[in-house]
Amino acid sequence: MNDLPSFRSEPGTERLTLCALISIGCLLFAAVPALAQADLAGATTKLTLQVATAMLGERCRRVEAPDRASFASVSLHRTFHDDFDAHPLLNARWVSHYAGGAAWPEARYWGGDGSDFRRKTSYNGEQQIYVDPHYGGRETTPLGLDPFKVSDGILSIVASRTPPALKAVLFNNEYVSGILTTQSRFSQKYGYFEIRAKIPVGIGVWPAFWMLADDGGWPPEVDIMEGRGQRPGDIVMTTHWRIPDTQRVERCGFDFQVPDASGVFHDYGVLWQPDRITYFIDRQPVSEIKVPVGFNDPMYMIVNLAMGSKTFEGVGFVDGESPATVAFEIDRISAYQIDER
Repeated sequence: MNDLPSFRSEPGTERLTLCALISIGCLLFAAVPALAQADLAGATTKLTLQVATAMLGERCRRVEAPDRASFASVSLHRTFHDDFDAHPLLNARWVSHYAGGAAWPEARYWGGDGSDFRRKTSYNGEQQIYVDPHYGGRETTPLGLDPFKVSDGILSIVASRTPPALKAVLFNNEYVSGILTTQSRFSQKYGYFEIRAKIPVGIGVWPAFWMLADDGGWPPEVDIMEGRGQRPGDIVMTTHWRIPDTQRVERCGFDFQVPDASGVFHDYGVLWQPDRITYFIDRQPVSEIKVPVGFNDPMYMIVNLAMGSKTFEGVGFVDGESPATVAFEIDRISAYQIDER
C-alpha cells in the first residue's frame, strides 16, 4: 500500500516493481472456523495469546488444527488504543497522509503539501486520493473533504467518487478516500498489533491494515489484513523483506476465508516476536513465519481504503459497477507490548 515497488500476495502473480524484482509466493487458501465473538468485543489492557513453539523453516506456514500441548502463552500489556469515540484527527494519534522518510528512494514522493505524492500509491495503480478536511489539492484553500465518519464508536473510512467539479483540483483521481498512519506518532518493536473491522467489498475496493519501518525504509512490510474487493470473505496476510546480498524483495503469505467478514466485525492481528511473526484471526493463530532479515527497527501502523489496483489480484480497476460510496468500518485499533519475564 505504499508508493514504492511493493509486493502483494496474489496467487501465482508477480508484482510489477520499479526494478522488476522477483518475489516468492507461498500463497494458499485456508478456511477459518467460525469463532465466538463475545470475548473479542473489547481490547483489555492485558492480553494473552497462544503461539507455536516448534522450530520454523525459512518459509511461512499455516497453523492448522494446533496441538495445544505444543503451544506457549505470551502475555502482553496494551501500549496503544483507539476505540474511535471521537474523530481520529482530534487527537495526536494519527496522521492523515504518508509522512515519508529519508530512506525512501522516491524523494519526490514527499512533495509539497499540495501534491498528491503523499496521498496515493501510484505504483499500485490506485485510483483514489487520500484527503482530509485541511487538504486543498492543487488549491491553497482547504476543500473540507472528510472521509472519516464516527458514529456509536465506529470509525468509517469512506471512499466516494470524486465530485466532477473537484476532479481537476484533485489530480483527476476517480475517488476520494482516507488513510491514517501512526508514523511519527507511535511505533513499536515487537508486540501485537490488531484491528477489529468489517471488510468492505466491491469492484476496485482494497482495504488494508499494515505496518512499515519507522525509519522510512521499505521493506520490511507486514500486511496484517488486506481485502480483495471482488472476492468477499478473502483475507490476505503477508510478510515482505529484502535479501541484503541480492537486494531482491521476497514475500510469503496466505489467503484465508472469513465468509462473513463484510458484515461482521472480526479481529485481525499480528504478533511480532524476536524469532517469529504470527498472524491471528479472532485471536486464533492462522499462520507464522521465521522473522526475516531486516526487521530491526520499530514499525508504525497504517489503515486505509484504496480504490483500484493493477497489482493486487481480486481488486481490479474501478468501473461503472464499482460502488459510488463504500465504507471501511473499524471498531478499534490496538497495540500491545510483550511482558518482560
